[in-house]
Amino acid sequence: MLSCPSRSMQTPESPAKTGVTILVVDDHHVVRRGLRTVLETEPGFSVVGEAADGLEALEMVERLQPDVVIVDIMLPSLNGLELIRRVRQGTSHTRMVVLSMHANEAYVLEALQNGASGYVLKDASGADVVHAVRTALAGGRYLSPPLSERAIEAYGERRRPTVLDRYETLTAREREVLQLAAEGFSSVDIAIRLSISARTVEAHRAHFMQKLGLHGQTELVRYAIRRGLLPSELGPHTAGLGPFP
Repeated sequence: MLSCPSRSMQTPESPAKTGVTILVVDDHHVVRRGLRTVLETEPGFSVVGEAADGLEALEMVERLQPDVVIVDIMLPSLNGLELIRRVRQGTSHTRMVVLSMHANEAYVLEALQNGASGYVLKDASGADVVHAVRTALAGGRYLSPPLSERAIEAYGERRRPTVLDRYETLTAREREVLQLAAEGFSSVDIAIRLSISARTVEAHRAHFMQKLGLHGQTELVRYAIRRGLLPSELGPHTAGLGPFP
């Protein structure tokens, strides 16, 4: 469990003295509160916001422009991996650090490929989280033990796709509609959430279903679980075992 960092981490030379703004993104209130307590123990660290889902987080990043976002992988509305991709495409300075219960190499590889600067496991200490933030701010990359750069690179070589990943052909809006539809929201609910018309939602749904070769809600939900967009009782090993159809 997260614990407060030791005093040895709080040295006068700490880069936190420059003033670091952080956004915490997790759908569990207790986790967000714990992270805020840990991070605000550090001189110069300031948690400027909290978000419980990916779409809310994306809006807050655009509005607050934090130095660092600490994000979970499994989020409603817009998953953490897609959030990382969107943020890194839209801003040059905000660093993304994953805090996840999943040690699966597929998640780690995709997070790094999407632009994450760190991947911390939820059983890490508070000092590990602080170190990951500092490493990201310095332009480095932090991986929680037992993860390692060598293991992730080896996994990437083994899993190098031999066919096109059809998910990569989806537009950003199609990915948003896909996740919300997989979560069970109706076209009207999705339209309200995304501030578009229900007819536009149906068009996006038709497009991504065709691109992915899916037929019906059951296949959509199964795909979302296998892709790692939704949690599964089968565990994280079911996600990222591409290439995907």
